[in-house]
Amino acid sequence: MSRFDIELLFIFDEIYKSRNVTRAAENLGLPQSTVSIGLGKLRTHFGDRLFARTSKGMEPTPRAQNAVQDVRAAIAAWQHALADQPVFDPAASTREFAICMTDISEIVLLPTLLNHLQQTGPGITLDVSKIATDTPARLEGGEVDLAVGFMPHLESGFYQQKLFDQHFVCLVASSHPRIRDSITVEEFLAEGHIEVKSSGTGHSIVEKVLAAAGVQRRIVLKLPSFLGVSRIVAETEYIVTVPYRYALQMRDHEAFRILPLPVALPSFSVKQHWHERYHQDASNRWLRQTMAQLFGAGDATALPIG
Repeated sequence: MSRFDIELLFIFDEIYKSRNVTRAAENLGLPQSTVSIGLGKLRTHFGDRLFARTSKGMEPTPRAQNAVQDVRAAIAAWQHALADQPVFDPAASTREFAICMTDISEIVLLPTLLNHLQQTGPGITLDVSKIATDTPARLEGGEVDLAVGFMPHLESGFYQQKLFDQHFVCLVASSHPRIRDSITVEEFLAEGHIEVKSSGTGHSIVEKVLAAAGVQRRIVLKLPSFLGVSRIVAETEYIVTVPYRYALQMRDHEAFRILPLPVALPSFSVKQHWHERYHQDASNRWLRQTMAQLFGAGDATALPIG
């Protein structure tokens, strides 16, 4: 039998227990004819009568006696596979979650997430790495549980959920000699700029929109991440364009002003992303729900991409 019907295992087990085809059919809620046909298929498959009529009922043959434990194990395995997902208990878990995120997310999100885990899942650990070109493949392969950032080029097979919106602002030193509480387009173009090339932050929007508008900034420094930007701005006359939440997180640590940009830039959404293979996994669901609750997306819908 190239295609074995799982129902036949239940028929085998019920006849074995009841020693009666009619009673087996009643217990299974099936027509007697269905159970009789099923028994015929089982006999063909096993090459044995399996159950023989005796004065005590349908008694199992040695072949059936040898097979019954394996049949019941197969039924149990099938039922276990179809059972409800176990509930993830963060308080008792020692699971390690792998998360890809941007350097901005490390600054803006990680402290809040870690403080929450200390209270709700003290045994949980995080393995954080940068969003990169191989992040989609690592999500698909299960090496990474979640990616948090701006990833507009993911294809089908992934889910995403918005955490929050970001817009851009300008940072200048509090002691800047020429710029005070606002900045004009002329001032913006006259100053030296810092450019950040971090991936997954939506910062590519800045370069594309400014280039399309014909705005040519004078770039004096290019950096691979945002980690040292606020300190450099605070101690120089250079200016930088950054996401607003990063500016808020750093303003109590460095002496700079947060100014509206004189050039209109679109906002972007920071989202969490995961592969469909792990959409129903209990521990991954808990992590995503935690991120959504902590960072303001409790009512945002998780949507498949593609």
